[in-house]
Parts: sequence; structure tokens; C-alpha cells
Amino acid sequence: MEIIWEYIRTLTNSEEVISKGGLALVFLIVYLETGWFFGFFLPGDYLLFLAGMLCDKYLGGNIWVVFGGIFISAILGNFSGYGFGKLVGRNFENRKETWYFKSKYIEQTRKFFDKNGGKALIIGRFLPIIRTFAPLLAGMARMPLAYFAIYNIIGALLWSGLLVLGGYYLGHAFPAMVNYVEYVILFFLAVTTFTLIKGYFRLKNKEANKKVLDNNQA
Repeated sequence: MEIIWEYIRTLTNSEEVISKGGLALVFLIVYLETGWFFGFFLPGDYLLFLAGMLCDKYLGGNIWVVFGGIFISAILGNFSGYGFGKLVGRNFENRKETWYFKSKYIEQTRKFFDKNGGKALIIGRFLPIIRTFAPLLAGMARMPLAYFAIYNIIGALLWSGLLVLGGYYLGHAFPAMVNYVEYVILFFLAVTTFTLIKGYFRLKNKEANKKVLDNNQA
């Protein structure tokens, strides 16, 4: 059990993933985190940013190989999630909850997806949990494949481009940032937490207002 938890800890520690696992593990994590429901806990935004920042140190120095591999992995991850959602359909929503799967993740993503439509696949790239479950719901909703593919590619390009290339060029412009990697991770965690909390309370307020409106109409 201790070995398993150590493995999970390594997977969720972006700098260790990059330094010990190299490109292959980075690409695999991006693939799993962007399309398979059990990968929601894996590092996302900060992994991409650090992959760019630490490209010269751990990943061979060719930023276009790093960017291209992450871009393709993100596209394939979403296509896998879409295919799985289309295959299993509604049966997936009724599955028994486990430590890695909660029905609230589906509901949270559904509300975001219903509100934003296809744009959710682009916006959702930058939001934890939603990034993982959005392609799954697109498959469940039987979104046309061509329509899904367009948003998938655009979202993957923006997400990987901004974070990977941004991390690379900031790392070169401010080399000292490499010595403060833990603060970079804390920054992304803070942004992620703030985004999730803000989205949660926005949904709560929307539901409360809807109930008030329904009561007034009754």
C-alpha cells in the first residue's frame, strides 16, 4: 500500500513527473487527465507550465517536441473520453460512486456544458474536473463528431500553447523562476481552487434564484 501511495504522490507532483518520468510520462498523464474519468486527480495546468519551464533541464530542450506531444496527447485524450461517453451513454451516470468517481463531478460538468455548449470544450480545458468530464458528456449527448473535433483541436491548441510555451518563454525571460517551482505550483493551485469555489457558489446562487422564481410563480 505504501508503494501505491508513493506512486500516486509522484504522479501528482509535477516536478517529479517531469524529472523522473520524462516526456513519455508527461504525455501519458496529459492523455489520461483530459479524457478518462479516473484521471481527474492528475496534475494538469501546472504540469504543462512546468514542462515548458523545465524543458531545457529535463526534457531535452526542444520545446516544439514537448508542445507537439502534449498537444496531440490532449486531443487524443478528449477523443477517448468522447468515444467512451458515446459508448456507455447514460449507464455511466448510474454507476456506483467510488473514491475516484462522484456523481457530482458529472452534474457539475453538465451544468457548465449546458450553459456554454461547444465552447465548454474550449473553456473547460482550463478548469480542473470539467476538463476531464466535458468530452465524456459530449459523447453522452451525441454531439456530432465533426463539431466535437473542431472544439477539441482548438481547445487543445490554446491550452497547450498558452501554458507550455508560456512556461518556456517565461523560464527563459526570468531564469530565476526555476528556483521557485514550488511557488509556481502553489500559484496554479490557488487559481484552480479559486475558480472551482467561484463556480460552485455561482451555481448555488443560480439554483437558489431559480427556486425563488419557481415559488413566486406557484
